[in-house]
Amino acid sequence: MRRIIALSLAATALFGLTACSTSATVDHSGHSDHTTPAATADFSSADLMFAQMMIPHHQQAVDISFMALANTQNADVRTLAESIITHQSSEIVILKSWLDAAGVKLDDSHSMHMQGMLTDAQLAELEAVKDAEFDALWLSGMIMHHEGAVVMAEDVTDSANEEVSHFASHVIEDQTAEIAKMKDLLG
Repeated sequence: MRRIIALSLAATALFGLTACSTSATVDHSGHSDHTTPAATADFSSADLMFAQMMIPHHQQAVDISFMALANTQNADVRTLAESIITHQSSEIVILKSWLDAAGVKLDDSHSMHMQGMLTDAQLAELEAVKDAEFDALWLSGMIMHHEGAVVMAEDVTDSANEEVSHFASHVIEDQTAEIAKMKDLLG
């Protein structure tokens, strides 16, 4: 558990440094139009629920991606983990800005009940293994995790708020592509 807390703190620190940087190491050019967090339209209750659920969902993906950096030497897994950390950390900022704009506080009390979330037992198992065994567990877990995010995003692709709809479409597109890559890595 201490390791997860340390990884979360490291994620926060890394994001802070990344936000201050003038150059990015991961190409997310297809996402550039949703990186500005300003909301221009009202958010529906479904939009806000999506943000409240996606924040802890993304945070878990970031946390277990930091585990990958610590527990494997597989360059493909590490590269994918770094991309997930960078991309989903920036998306968390956007999602939080929606809640702030709507004057809503983050309520992640249902986070462990979301599709694709790894259980405490799965997290402990993942933390206990290294290299090839880690890679297989991490990829399988992350595929399930991404599939859960896709289902959540599908619920708001028809949002009246263009920013939410666009964001959800990108989540579906990006995570579907990452699922395919992870399945290839699993063999």
